[in-house]
Amino acid sequence: MKLGVHLRVMGTQSTPELLRECARSAEELGLDELWVADHIAIPPDDAEGSGGRYLDPLATLAFLAAATQRIGLGTAVLNLPYRPALPTAKWVATIQELSGGRLRLGVGLGWMEAEFRALGVSRKRRGAITDATLEFLQRAFAADEMEANNQRFLFLPRPKRPPIFIGGAAPHALRRAVRYGDGWMPMTSDPEPLRPQIAELRRLAEEAGRDALEVVVLTMLPLHEPQRAAELALVFAEIGVTRLIHAPRYEDGSEFQRSAETLAKSVREALTNARPL
Repeated sequence: MKLGVHLRVMGTQSTPELLRECARSAEELGLDELWVADHIAIPPDDAEGSGGRYLDPLATLAFLAAATQRIGLGTAVLNLPYRPALPTAKWVATIQELSGGRLRLGVGLGWMEAEFRALGVSRKRRGAITDATLEFLQRAFAADEMEANNQRFLFLPRPKRPPIFIGGAAPHALRRAVRYGDGWMPMTSDPEPLRPQIAELRRLAEEAGRDALEVVVLTMLPLHEPQRAAELALVFAEIGVTRLIHAPRYEDGSEFQRSAETLAKSVREALTNARPL
């Protein structure tokens, strides 16, 4: 199971210096992936914890690609209805190209009504927009030449398409993952409710003639209790989770370093000793 860590791209922790420090620390400790969130228009009455300051996730990953060498770079999640399909595909392809194929694309529908209003996009259409963007991404990475709005054009650079992980709750996210993605990306602190849902994902994939899809979980492990955190990670692995992303709360680089060390050592050691990764 791959182990990743969520970087804060909001509030006072979203400085270039701290982002660079945390990213390099995670890479040096041997963690597999860095992940960032997506908010685009926080209303003043809902800004507690961030002050309304959010960095763009794709621009942040481009910055982190230049600050690191090996570690994977992911969105958890990029809200597809917030952005036009073609510019999004170009961003994705560019980061994938310049990072040497390190991008992992977690995607979602978005949920905050205020953001949809600010964008002038109907929240009721978020599912349809997401599906259309996913279909566009599939076509964009399939051939150098494609068409949009009755116009042929070259989609270059065209690196290997990054894996696409569909965020959201069952059952809709499961069906969307089988149709458009490489895996499902739920968010939970309790692995047990996932057990039947992962079984259903496998059934749907088999029914569609696809290999088993990945399951990428965004969670918050109790790293202040390393043994308990390791045991919880083992349960996630046992039920079929293939990538586990810990979302720590931290104020500075030292606090992040402590979390990353526990994740990279105690949790990784438990997973390694339990069975081959």
